[in-house]
Amino acid sequence: MIPKHKGTEKLCMNIKKQIAKLKAQIEEEKKHKKISRASLGWFVEKHGAAQLLLLGLTKSGKSSIISKVTNAKPAISPYPYTTTEPVAGMLPFKDISFQLVEAPSFKPFEAESWNRRVASLARNADGLIFVLNLEEDACWQYEFIIHMLDNLNVSIEKPKAYVTIEKKPVNIGIQIVGRVIDSTYDEIKKLLNSYGIYNAVVKIYGEASIDDVEEAIFGEVVYKPTLVLANKIDVEGSKEKLENLKVLIKDVNKILPTSCVTGEGLDMLGSKIFRTLEIIRVYTKPPGKKEKSDKPIIVRKGSTVLDVAREIHSELYEKFSYAKVWGLSAKYDGEKVGSSHVLIDGDIVEIHLKK
Repeated sequence: MIPKHKGTEKLCMNIKKQIAKLKAQIEEEKKHKKISRASLGWFVEKHGAAQLLLLGLTKSGKSSIISKVTNAKPAISPYPYTTTEPVAGMLPFKDISFQLVEAPSFKPFEAESWNRRVASLARNADGLIFVLNLEEDACWQYEFIIHMLDNLNVSIEKPKAYVTIEKKPVNIGIQIVGRVIDSTYDEIKKLLNSYGIYNAVVKIYGEASIDDVEEAIFGEVVYKPTLVLANKIDVEGSKEKLENLKVLIKDVNKILPTSCVTGEGLDMLGSKIFRTLEIIRVYTKPPGKKEKSDKPIIVRKGSTVLDVAREIHSELYEKFSYAKVWGLSAKYDGEKVGSSHVLIDGDIVEIHLKK
């Protein structure tokens, strides 16, 4: 039985749609040879401040890029489809690092089940990096990747509101980061419990409703911030293809021209990722201590002091009294602020609890 909530009718339709998709996928798999149990699925455990997935067609330069900017050592050869498994490496940026994961290349015109497996890696990532080859038609490559992501309900267009639910194996209860405009914490917790979810981190972006939370349980459309690397900018004719790509994408801030031969653009990759993800670094400091934490807490741009308290531990959120802040968001060092104070990248926060 489906629990009766505001979005029940819509959810029933979603479930039917998911069943239809699964049936179609099963039929597609039957058309191809059976793959070994070891290769049924890919999953890359997250490390660092965020996980970015590199997607593209063969010979786009994904392996060369990840070998240039991270500690990863992928196989690089003149032959197509050299990468057959995801390859991960860490990209240092300031005092944090991003995990870059090279996905095996898409295979257009064939192997639909393979392409779905590649695209499915996107749902676990915090953001996406399209690597497009300017030796070929970059616009076609871009639209092909979008099409593959659409098939798995992954969108690169930022919605007005969206919700992610990360189920946890440990006993943390229900932790909520963000706000729902029409429901309380207890109502959301009750909703999740009714679906058998007792330990999870719910992250809410924008003006989301409880319907958005309920749809997120069923893994509906997920938004992934995306950066586009227009690679091989050093080759002849690449400038014209880059201009065509800018016309197609419109938001030129999403595009970073790169070259593994000249190194162009690669030194800007970390800062571009940081801005694309719209995150900030917040440091904590225990009351009465002078030294801040070495490792920052990574939160969304626009996060408040209370959001940081919730991110650290539910007890800090529940017993929050006030905070002192050092940094650009404070009028002066050690300013005493309330729970709604909005933080800026690099701020230091000292949280005080109710006695």
